[in-house]
Amino acid sequence: MSGVPPPKIRVRGATRRFGRGASAIEVLRPIDLDVHDHEFLAIVGPSGCGKSTLLYALAGFIGVDAGTIEIDGAAVRGPSPRRIFVFQESSVFPWMTVEENIAFGLGDRSPGERAAIVAAHVDLVGLRGFEGARPSELSGGMKQRLELARALAVDPDVLFLDEPFGALDAITRVGMRREVARIWSATRKTCVLVTHDVEEALLLADRVVVLSARPAAILEVLANPLAHPRDPDDPTLRAKKARIYELLDVDRRV
Repeated sequence: MSGVPPPKIRVRGATRRFGRGASAIEVLRPIDLDVHDHEFLAIVGPSGCGKSTLLYALAGFIGVDAGTIEIDGAAVRGPSPRRIFVFQESSVFPWMTVEENIAFGLGDRSPGERAAIVAAHVDLVGLRGFEGARPSELSGGMKQRLELARALAVDPDVLFLDEPFGALDAITRVGMRREVARIWSATRKTCVLVTHDVEEALLLADRVVVLSARPAAILEVLANPLAHPRDPDDPTLRAKKARIYELLDVDRRV
């Protein structure tokens, strides 16, 4: 028997079309993909290629027309509270405080447990001192940290991240990459990130899946075992970045 554990997420022959008949648009060609337990996987590809469609299918928000998607050996037939989705646009509740937002999914816990979990996740994402603040009083980066804290507080098996920093300015985005790398190192949750930012994918992920233009097919999966924290100017990382742009047929010259 092999000593290799089965994948956390297993995708085989997954396809997806939008529409019907002659007007149907093929979005995903047959996709085969494994995501391992505790892995941080990033998915990159051209705009509109089907990255988010694949992520939505993995999370159970949409079905596939053919093929299978399994998590822990069970077919994905819909969303699950064990799998949390973090969107690009913040979905924290504006009328709730930081503490109340983090506690939102903890209704089945005792008051003491809720307080302890909230306090631990406030510390985890660096929001100590802002427990009583409402989202309107937070910066964009702080709101995204709150989003992550709320997602992690329910102790999910998998985090799906759909362009979670897309609405942030460039400087805040750099800080959030660092925060996510730190938080992932502390929690070791299985994470699947969709991003259009190649450097971001390489700074965060253990492996990077490169998708083709629509209909999306996997062009290559790049292993990325560099230790954290990662330097964007590291020659190995730069070489991987060049390889991804080569696969995507992108000329970076201005």
